[in-house]
Amino acid sequence: MGLTPADDTAPAAVVRRQYLASAAGDLTALRATLAPDVEWTEMAGFPLAGTYRTPEGVTSEVMEKLAQDWDGWVVHDDTYVADGEDVVVLARYTATHKATRKPLNVRVAHHFTVRGGLIVRFEQFVDTALVRDAATAEGQNGI
Repeated sequence: MGLTPADDTAPAAVVRRQYLASAAGDLTALRATLAPDVEWTEMAGFPLAGTYRTPEGVTSEVMEKLAQDWDGWVVHDDTYVADGEDVVVLARYTATHKATRKPLNVRVAHHFTVRGGLIVRFEQFVDTALVRDAATAEGQNGI
């Protein structure tokens, strides 16, 4: 699917480039999709819960730490709902926790706000209990 230059800054196209860069492990390309003052919020209860700022902060405190703790962390983005500068993506995380060797397969929703061709805000929604269970030796619920 080819995009014209005008489409390249469309909110959904910017978000898709972020996912592609993440999947390729290209943190430079991922940072290029983020505004200098980005606010990236990982949900309370998620292992990396909190709000991160700056493209470097997001990649070093989120993407690099996920790679340290999980093998094969992939976000499978499958449904996009775009409304102006807002893009909601329904997706799935899959990975295996390095310490516990437990697999993760959980649905997730991401809300992005894109302005001027850059992601200015991100918020994650995920079943944090399933993530915690995969990351802990005593997880009670199988995944």
